Amino acid sequence: MIIINLQAMIFAKQVEWKRHITLKEIAESTGISRMTLHRMVKKPSYNACTEHLDKLCAFFNCEIGALIRWQPDAAVRHSVAA
Repeated sequence: MIIINLQAMIFAKQVEWKRHITLKEIAESTGISRMTLHRMVKKPSYNACTEHLDKLCAFFNCEIGALIRWQPDAAVRHSVAA
């Protein structure tokens, strides 16, 4: 499963930029709705489209690997172990 590390990215950029970053600010800068951003924060496995990921990478000025990671599903881990 692909995991979106949006909350961690927000925290990291707040430290780097030395200021608070809100979902409203990200929404206004990227054109991604606040509700979609909220869903990404609350459900890291949210099925985000590549356009949204592209806009988030542009906002945070980061590579895609800083924003997402891959984590094997439990079912995949069990079938591989069998």
